[in-house]
Amino acid sequence: MFAIHVESLGDLSIIECRGRITRSDSVFRLRDVVQEQTANTIALDLSEVEAIGGGGLGILAFLERWARENDVHLKLYSPSKPVLEGLVQNRSILNFEIVSFHEMMDILAQSDRRYDLAA
Repeated sequence: MFAIHVESLGDLSIIECRGRITRSDSVFRLRDVVQEQTANTIALDLSEVEAIGGGGLGILAFLERWARENDVHLKLYSPSKPVLEGLVQNRSILNFEIVSFHEMMDILAQSDRRYDLAA
């Protein structure tokens, strides 16, 4: 099973993914949710992804390219061991910005400050 939850805060969207990104329905759902975001920064929280297949790795590569072409900052937050192993095997890990917990907290704090200024 695959579940997605989106939190938006100003110019930041956090997309939490849980379960398995192994079937075409989960792959296409992830693509659609990411591309629907209007934020300049999108953080994919992949900490609860139990398994990722070739299609899931392919969609991550597609989303990285889409983000670059659309001036969106795509960050992978805390990718699980299966996700990291898949990215390493496909030699695509260097294409992604992977952020730590502390870096994510900084991003959230900056976004929160910008959101307060706009309100």
